[in-house]
Amino acid sequence: MKSLETQPAPGERLVERRRMIVPMLIIVAVVAIVLGALSGLQHFGAQMGKKMMAAAASAPQSVSTVKAAVTEWQSLIHATGTFRAVRGADLAAQVDGIVEQIDFDSGNEVPSGKILLRLKPNDDYAKLRQLQAAAELAAQTLKRDREQFAAEAISQANIDTDVSSLKSARAQVAAQQALIEEKIVRAPFAGRLGIRQVDLGQYLAAGTTVVTLQALDPILIDFYVPQQALAKLKRGFSVSATVDAFPGRTFSGTVESINSKVDPNSRNVQVRASIHNADKVLIPGMFANVQIADGETRSRITLPQTAITYNPYGDMVFVVEQHGNDDQGKPRYTVQQRLVKLGATRGDQVAIEDGVKAGEIVVAAGQIKLRNGSSVVIDNDVLPEDEVNPNPPNE
Repeated sequence: MKSLETQPAPGERLVERRRMIVPMLIIVAVVAIVLGALSGLQHFGAQMGKKMMAAAASAPQSVSTVKAAVTEWQSLIHATGTFRAVRGADLAAQVDGIVEQIDFDSGNEVPSGKILLRLKPNDDYAKLRQLQAAAELAAQTLKRDREQFAAEAISQANIDTDVSSLKSARAQVAAQQALIEEKIVRAPFAGRLGIRQVDLGQYLAAGTTVVTLQALDPILIDFYVPQQALAKLKRGFSVSATVDAFPGRTFSGTVESINSKVDPNSRNVQVRASIHNADKVLIPGMFANVQIADGETRSRITLPQTAITYNPYGDMVFVVEQHGNDDQGKPRYTVQQRLVKLGATRGDQVAIEDGVKAGEIVVAAGQIKLRNGSSVVIDNDVLPEDEVNPNPPNE
């Protein structure tokens, strides 16, 4: 416990407290001044930002434009398909045997019925001659017995037996001839042969493929379309096909048949078309892009697809309107935002069902920075693609 002599006097304690309060007041004042300065700067920055944004919004934006044009529009159904031959088969012998003769080369064009391959006949021809001799004997026996029957020397039962023996002998001849034919491979129809799969002297099991034969002109293409297309699709409609192997070339044909049922898994229906293939460059198994004309040609207002602003609540375009001239005599343009109803697409183009009239000027590029009533400057030095059948380079 301290003595009374060591404790400071009341006046001294008051002076000490004042010394501590003065620095604290100075610190609070400095902090208040700094915070006020920062708040002023923030307010000033916000005001300047608003002014700059307003100035930017009021400045004309550079855009590219196109004129809404009326074009002849053929509605198309798009699909992918696979080519197959009108007639195609993998040829094979019906019985086992040794390859004795090959009468074709890979890739040959052959007529119907041409002999392509023979198996070694062994004793087949000897058996055939034996059976033919037996049939000739049965025929002679029947002839003699008929003469004797006319003289009433034998009964009708003998004649019936001779007739049966002759028929049996001829049937055995026919069976042996069929066995020989089974060892010969012929072209069942005219077409182009594939690559030979056998060699001379090779033992060939029954059913082993010798070569493929394909009839290529015309050629068929199978593809699938959604079931909704059945209302517009009919036999005889025009079809065009393109393949990667021949860029820039289009092959034409017609719809030949439509399947009588819809696939319950995909809800698509199979369609088959016949394609002209006079030079036989299309072969079975090739992949193709298919377009089917599903009705008469109609006039439609079209725009490049880049002109459309797609939104969940509706598709829009910006229509350019002129409002007099500026101080320098140049036209002053603004844009008007419109909802449009879109139709089918074709290449880079889209059909406009409603919302734009023919001849109106529409923004095709640069609309991302626009809003309703924005001022614009038209610069059409670079325009977006607007092709019916675009063919971009394969890079």
